[in-house]
Amino acid sequence: MSPYETAKSRYARYGVDTDSVLDQLAKIPISIHCWQGDDVGGFERPDSQLAGGGIQTTGNHPGKAKTIEQLRLDIEKVLTLVPGSHRLNLHASYGEFGSTFVDRDQIEEKHYQGWVDWSRKVGLPLDFNGTFFSHPLADDGYTLASKDERIRRFWIEHAKRCRKIAAWIGEQQGSPCILDTWVPDGAKNYTVDKFGYRSILKESLDEIFETEYDADLMRDALETKLFGIGSEAFVVGSHEFYMNYAARNNKMLCIDMGHFHTEEDISDKLSSILLFDDEILLHVSRPMHWDSDHVVLFNDKVKMVAEELVRSGKLENSHIGLDFFDASINRIGAWVTGVRAMRKALLFALLQPIDLLIEYEEGGNGYGTMSLLELQNVLPFGQVWDEFCSRHNVPLEDDLIDIISAYEKTVLKERT
Repeated sequence: MSPYETAKSRYARYGVDTDSVLDQLAKIPISIHCWQGDDVGGFERPDSQLAGGGIQTTGNHPGKAKTIEQLRLDIEKVLTLVPGSHRLNLHASYGEFGSTFVDRDQIEEKHYQGWVDWSRKVGLPLDFNGTFFSHPLADDGYTLASKDERIRRFWIEHAKRCRKIAAWIGEQQGSPCILDTWVPDGAKNYTVDKFGYRSILKESLDEIFETEYDADLMRDALETKLFGIGSEAFVVGSHEFYMNYAARNNKMLCIDMGHFHTEEDISDKLSSILLFDDEILLHVSRPMHWDSDHVVLFNDKVKMVAEELVRSGKLENSHIGLDFFDASINRIGAWVTGVRAMRKALLFALLQPIDLLIEYEEGGNGYGTMSLLELQNVLPFGQVWDEFCSRHNVPLEDDLIDIISAYEKTVLKERT
């Protein structure tokens, strides 16, 4: 009996069909973020790749993608190392603008035609994000909530164009493009007129969303935040702000795991949100003592998020994207580790005997529930994961270091 067949029989004892689980897992798309490959630089100016305005990447490991062609090459390499179905999450600053500078209030569909063509070729549908940071008109910390009419009009136009582009992408690829809107608006020190700034943000969003797009083409998500770099004392688009705005305006919430206190249980928010909202967007990251976007690992917090999505029965209503950027290690390795970790968490959750656990819980069998959950930690999960990787023709964990190290020697180091 093969290791997988042994594992299959162990899980079957508790009513879990591992073959069905692997089939289900293969269909859950994870949206891979483009910005890990070039440290959130983008390609607006040929001579400038600078993150800022609430975004900070640390490290200077060799091999950063310096062109769109290099970035696509790296993403294609990642796709050979991660099992399952995927999408690509693209920021507006990654358009193909040529030698002419195109400001963000002037972006058009044509600047993303190359990405659409490439995504078709590699089978990687696109999601989209407005880029409201790393720009002179974001230097004072405010964009859509700015009290300067000129600044606010610029960013409102950017947001409108992003929605139009997202709908166009959705039409081109035949599946809805998920558009996430996150603005870094806030202040480092105490703010007196919080109500005023939030009123302005609401007015800006109201205008942006005046144009309605078919849900089969694009879906809007609004990303909440507790605090961040340069906005330690006040964030305009707080969790409460967007919770209320989304509920009243039929918009999707984006919950970024890095935008809350490190001790908060993000998974506990999901059942409440999904009870009232049809959909949710997740940006999965790994916070460590700060609003940081560390590489996702197969740890308890990520597993708990995956468990809640599965247990709520709302997994199909959830859009899962990744959001981290680490320039201190091999960027391909960071991507691969994070994508695979999220997929492992989903598999771990899907392998749990939910019906039996609920039966124990409702029957007052507290020990049975606890014991069965503990058992999940020692069942042969690894053998099931290896089978999933094998079915998708990607390497097992044992081979990743050698493969990624070889890519660094033959491709990444040439860029230096």
